[in-house]
Amino acid sequence: MAKPEPSEEGPVGGRGIGEVLQLLQAEFADVTISKIRFLEAEGLVTPARTPSGYRKFSAADLDRLRYVLTAQRDQYLPLKVIKEHLGAIDRGLQPAAAGPPVAPSSLPQTPGQPVAEDFGAASTELRLTRDELLAAAGVPPELLAELENHGLVVAGGNHYGGDAIVIAQVAAELAAYGLEPRHLRAFRTAADREVGLIEQVTGPRRTEQTGELAALTVRLHTALVRSRLPRP
Repeated sequence: MAKPEPSEEGPVGGRGIGEVLQLLQAEFADVTISKIRFLEAEGLVTPARTPSGYRKFSAADLDRLRYVLTAQRDQYLPLKVIKEHLGAIDRGLQPAAAGPPVAPSSLPQTPGQPVAEDFGAASTELRLTRDELLAAAGVPPELLAELENHGLVVAGGNHYGGDAIVIAQVAAELAAYGLEPRHLRAFRTAADREVGLIEQVTGPRRTEQTGELAALTVRLHTALVRSRLPRP
């Protein structure tokens, strides 16, 4: 057996490969340092390195190793499939008890007034394929095609962001009231104008101030709509 690398701290935080081996062997008795190095060579985990070249594994690296070893032991999945699963997780999908990771069926909604954090970037931004978006939103392909035609849902490259789930779900609910995607273009136009106004103040890059202004504009928009509705 290869000797564990020295436990060098250095400026890079994390666990050395020997410590990682001990933690994993409590769950996976047959894991070895050679196995961990092999998984690294295959691109399934990419630990940081100290200036001296020693591996330093983060908590996320340890989670990935556990995911790989569990998938091999319990599901007998080949490394190619596991690597595809990890790629899906990196796009924000959620691990499933069996089978590939899946997109959340909806995104968490913050109750009450919107706050700046609601418009901040998540630690892992969802990047969904078309099929993943359809499955997560639970809408037919025809509705998604209409939303795209009217610029309400826009793919970035070959992927859709998490907000596309909410847009598609709300559009499906509005359709029950007879509102079709073509009727919703005014919302897109209003959103574009609000974003343009925010960017005049903060510039094109998203900052904490951007989130604060976005929260204020949404609150103003809600109050204006409420004030114009007929009184009961």
